[in-house]
Amino acid sequence: MTFDHDTEASLVAAVELVNSAEEPDTLTEITQLAEFFVRHGYTGVHAGTAEELAAVRALRAPLRRMLTSDRESAVQLVNETLAEHRAVPQLARHGDVDYHIHATPASAPLPVRIAVETAMAMVDVIRFDELSRLSLCADSTCEGIVLDLSRNRSRRYCSTACGNRNAVAAYRARQK
Repeated sequence: MTFDHDTEASLVAAVELVNSAEEPDTLTEITQLAEFFVRHGYTGVHAGTAEELAAVRALRAPLRRMLTSDRESAVQLVNETLAEHRAVPQLARHGDVDYHIHATPASAPLPVRIAVETAMAMVDVIRFDELSRLSLCADSTCEGIVLDLSRNRSRRYCSTACGNRNAVAAYRARQK
């Protein structure tokens, strides 16, 4: 099962945002938020202020709960998020991206757009019963989230660093 482009893009962005809280924190400066905005193709208002950065950083814990909850809890969190921000799904097209769903206006603050886009992506994850695509990193020293979009569902680590660290540890254990 592969998701539509907008669902995958929102999930990738949400997982990166949540994982940015892991040590070392990779979202501490306004320039890092600006890079995140561009990297994930967000459109609309981007204030580039310390307040916006703080509000986006504050999303990490609620998005972590949404992405790691069981199905019933995820449904509740998604519905609460969509209701709180009065999400009204509409088809939009911009840049090189064909029609996809936006549920907030481009004038909505970036943290609201991130929360709603993540909730909309989770709608697809829940509807297709694909919550197993989201898990915690297999590295026992890491709390990162893994988004597994592979065909064979083989992704176990949140990053190459965690995967390499575990491969080296396994190699060293075999050499003993």
